[in-house]
Amino acid sequence: MSAHSSEQTNTTTLLPGPASDLIGSGIEGGIGDQFRGWVSRVRQGEMGALPAVAGFVVLSILFASLSPYFFTERNFANLLTQAAELVMLGVALVFVILLGEIDLSAGVTGGLTMCIWVVLTAQFHWSWFVALGVAFLAGLAIGSFIGFFVARIGIPSFVVTLGLFLGFQGLELIIIGRGGNFQVQTPAVLAIMNNNIPVWGGWAMLAVAVALTLGTALWDRSRRTAAGVPNGPMALVAVKVGAIVVLGGIAVFLLSQDRSSSIIPIRGVPIVVPIVLAILWLGTFMLDRTKFGRYIYAVGGNAEAARRSGVNVILIRFLVFVICSFLAVVSGLFNAGRVGTIDATDGKDIVLSGVAAAVVGGVSLFGGRGRLVHAAIGALVIAVITNGLGLLNLPSGLNNVIAGAVLILAATIDALSRLRSGGSLFRR
Repeated sequence: MSAHSSEQTNTTTLLPGPASDLIGSGIEGGIGDQFRGWVSRVRQGEMGALPAVAGFVVLSILFASLSPYFFTERNFANLLTQAAELVMLGVALVFVILLGEIDLSAGVTGGLTMCIWVVLTAQFHWSWFVALGVAFLAGLAIGSFIGFFVARIGIPSFVVTLGLFLGFQGLELIIIGRGGNFQVQTPAVLAIMNNNIPVWGGWAMLAVAVALTLGTALWDRSRRTAAGVPNGPMALVAVKVGAIVVLGGIAVFLLSQDRSSSIIPIRGVPIVVPIVLAILWLGTFMLDRTKFGRYIYAVGGNAEAARRSGVNVILIRFLVFVICSFLAVVSGLFNAGRVGTIDATDGKDIVLSGVAAAVVGGVSLFGGRGRLVHAAIGALVIAVITNGLGLLNLPSGLNNVIAGAVLILAATIDALSRLRSGGSLFRR
């Protein structure tokens, strides 16, 4: 259900199949018919991740023409590693943004939980795995706290999470100590962002991705057929699988090349990549193919209509903040592994970039529209800007200027597309 849905209950939210498949004509047809339907939806304002994909391509071509190092195997691997933390935070924020809410504390939630983790391991000599479990439990507790005050008490999410954003910075300082800085000395955590899986593992990862995509598509078709819902042509499935084979094959091939400048070879897909892809797949499966996911879209599109149709709106709002905080801990873990240190300022600056990643990717700030992969694409766009400007040795402040301009442009496109499709700029 989109943000501009009518006051009446949209029964299509209960049909099987991904949410994106519900925005169609409702009739079967060939690839040509499907393409014309997609063009029609774009003209009506439902552009999805199209502007972000176009921006990613244009920026990549631009930086490749300005720097000979941009399109190299080493930089490609660096780009994926640098983007992983932002991708995960953007994915976390999608859940709350789909409801038209916000979580300004997500970044410092990751930083605070990592402070807890490193102190338990470095000062109290806990097992790193047990301490990490405590960190995730702390993330769940934080999400529950936010969800309770937003969903049950009715305090605006902006106010609650802004208060935590400020308060958690003080807690980080108390836990770490003024001027404190802890080195991450857990090999398993450092390996996530700095090591690679074997070359054969990259090809195995691609095979699993293809198998899951094909299997999920066939499962969707069988469920839709059983429910009496029309299916699109099988050729679309073949095109989707073929695109994953080609693009994924190129990526794995590039990452399988030796990108070391020394005699010790470095090749293979970074370990963080399959972790991110697995979380993306699980989250997308939940949003697209479970009642819980469809209820999130329903509440985000029209909370009152969802409530009248029997959806427990309070519970949905509560749970999305729990999910967001849990995934924010994963983002904090990625940052700890990449930087190799943890201090009292972790997570303070990244949360707005996470919001930007989601919005740039095509997730509507008005709620009810967007997908997890959109946040991933938006994060890649921001990562390309940062990476490309770094290769050109341009001032780091320019990163924020360009990222801010891209964010404003994306939000403007979202608002204009909402007006074009007959929606309102004012929330009900």
